[in-house]
Amino acid sequence: MKKILSLAVIASLFSFGTFAQKKAEDKSKRPSPPATATATVNGTVITINYSVVSLKGRTIGTDVEPKTGQVWRTGANEATTFEVSKDVTIGGNKLPAGKYGLFTIYNGSEATVIFNKTWDQWGAYDYKAAADAFRIKVPVGKASPVADKLNFSIDAKGKVTWVWGDTSTSFEVKTS
Repeated sequence: MKKILSLAVIASLFSFGTFAQKKAEDKSKRPSPPATATATVNGTVITINYSVVSLKGRTIGTDVEPKTGQVWRTGANEATTFEVSKDVTIGGNKLPAGKYGLFTIYNGSEATVIFNKTWDQWGAYDYKAAADAFRIKVPVGKASPVADKLNFSIDAKGKVTWVWGDTSTSFEVKTS
């Protein structure tokens, strides 16, 4: 009985140690490392946290996301997050201060940008449309030169842009 109890304690400690190691993972060592774009616009802090996916010779839509008509996490690894410190308006929709999952559906020259209330999720695997705060449609432009790595930027007026491959997508964040 003592042997069984000892083995159970050792197994528990081993499991806890493995769990703690996973929690302490250095995300900067990932093939698609984390990145942040942030700006303060009229006193409102806008922050986008994403993982930088790279083309590495692959073709968007075939070898790597986004694929036409499918929900994309707008990055790699965990879902990309979009956070605002104050209430804002995007595409005529009010978005309360807080953190949201940022997803995109590409359809040729147009994209649907999704602000989802569930921000803490892996990729788009658990994405639920019922949790959308709202969706907006935006035009998709051509990027030149082609961006091998996904890159987000936010300008001083609140224009959020991301460039990936040969596409450029953006929307305006209106602050008070």
